Amino acid sequence: MKIFHGTDNANIQKPTVLTLGVFDGLHLGHQRIMHTVVERARVADAAATAITFDPHPRSVLHPDTAPPLLQTLDQRLANFEVLGIDQAIVIQFDEEFAGQPAEIFISEIIHERLQAVEVHLGKDFAFGKGRGGNIDLLRQMSKELGFFADEVPELRLRGQRVSSSKIRSLLAEGKVNLVRRMLDRPYGVEGVIERGARRGHTIGFPTANLKPHNRVIPKFGVYATATLVDGVWRRSITNIGVRPTFENDVEPSIETYIFDFDGDLYGDVLRVRFLHRIRDERKFNGIEELRTQIERDTARASNYFRHEGVRNMLDVL
Repeated sequence: MKIFHGTDNANIQKPTVLTLGVFDGLHLGHQRIMHTVVERARVADAAATAITFDPHPRSVLHPDTAPPLLQTLDQRLANFEVLGIDQAIVIQFDEEFAGQPAEIFISEIIHERLQAVEVHLGKDFAFGKGRGGNIDLLRQMSKELGFFADEVPELRLRGQRVSSSKIRSLLAEGKVNLVRRMLDRPYGVEGVIERGARRGHTIGFPTANLKPHNRVIPKFGVYATATLVDGVWRRSITNIGVRPTFENDVEPSIETYIFDFDGDLYGDVLRVRFLHRIRDERKFNGIEELRTQIERDTARASNYFRHEGVRNMLDVL
């Protein structure tokens, strides 16, 4: 997949079928949009193109209410490629861009610069000054400029609208199973492994201490997880919290114990995906009580990993 930073840098060699949006999380609703773009691009012999914005528009226009992002920009772009997008255009969102009339963006960028033959928007998405660039304006101008514009229907799961905000809410509640269904994959974080207090080594459960790049992490507690090590997803359990048994940290930590692994991961970038919530975080009366609980957690996670569906999921992550 080709990645361009800004429309001026985009080397457009063929017409495009495109969509635009933040697409934080690339959930099932976003995936429906991407699949539509890719399918229509193949029919039209065009380049499937996704335009995304960085940073999130609300962080510029309304910083007090800006949501924490589910993915880093690099993670978002990697998912575009997995979904079959041919080229991604990252537009730096700032006050100047926010003040650009939607009509100018449609005529000069979408039509002239990107040579769009089709544009597909997610439901209720809008862009441009005063959010004037909605599907109605696109349809109106598309007739004048000679391209097709349509809105992709929203997707619902168990009667709930699939959205990035809903996923953030579910993660805050620790409902990683439902999040997995909305994303069509387990929610994951990645980050650098830092050297910790090494208490896990002393009780037989050495952990990798992850400093996450992602801003959204699930509710404090213990989870059955999958951790990517040397290209292989390995079984693991992960604790998120402030380690109340020892120091009650101000900053939450993510500590992962990888089953049957004793390698040195310090300084590596690790990816962890959350599969199933085991329990809440709690304070223990000393290290022996903690060790006993970790043994129970590990046993519960091991039983979870024995389920055929979970084994199959680990094979395809």
